[in-house]
Amino acid sequence: MRVAIAGAGNVGRSIAQELVENGHQVLLIERLPKMLRPERVPAAEWALADACELSSLQELDIASCDVVVAATGDDKVNLVLSLLAKTEFAVARVVARVNRAENEWLFTEQWGVDVSVSKPRLMAALVEEAVTVGDLVRLMTFRQGEANLVEITLPSTAPYVGRPVREIPLPPDSALVAIVRGRRVIAPSPDDPIEPGDELIFVCTTAVEEQVRATLLGV
Repeated sequence: MRVAIAGAGNVGRSIAQELVENGHQVLLIERLPKMLRPERVPAAEWALADACELSSLQELDIASCDVVVAATGDDKVNLVLSLLAKTEFAVARVVARVNRAENEWLFTEQWGVDVSVSKPRLMAALVEEAVTVGDLVRLMTFRQGEANLVEITLPSTAPYVGRPVREIPLPPDSALVAIVRGRRVIAPSPDDPIEPGDELIFVCTTAVEEQVRATLLGV
């Protein structure tokens, strides 16, 4: 893929490095000259430009990108870039960083955002995941809230403990994608039994989250 990333701070550079190591072409866009440090990610293409300027994006051929990542520390900039990338350049996938939790509601498809990543929400979810047993924790949202990655840590009293995965009557639009058991990650098969303390990872729509929780916990 060709990926454009706006914002060459720690977040942008880290994303760029990961993508480069995975064999993708990366363009890092930075507005501030002092942040332009090509030696930090030498395999990426670097550009000194304002990602909110239409002419700059045209010169950088943003239309040829498969993905645009708005990763600056300014939510206003990230929203403007997302909107331009989607409406002016028809970029197939736009990922935007949310810096302030109170701005999350703005990062929708109306602003050109396909996927928003909120650091405050993600950190809160990871805290909940670490300490919560017997409840559903939403870890991440996909497709503008249409689908979520959720986790349930099973208490010993859960009704399907000791029974195979195939016997769990999960609702439509939900899928068990992994079982985390101690230090192991298990790709579940229909015959795998679930055990007390298992962390069950699901992808499901928001509409059936409560059904998944009720089924697994029996409440």
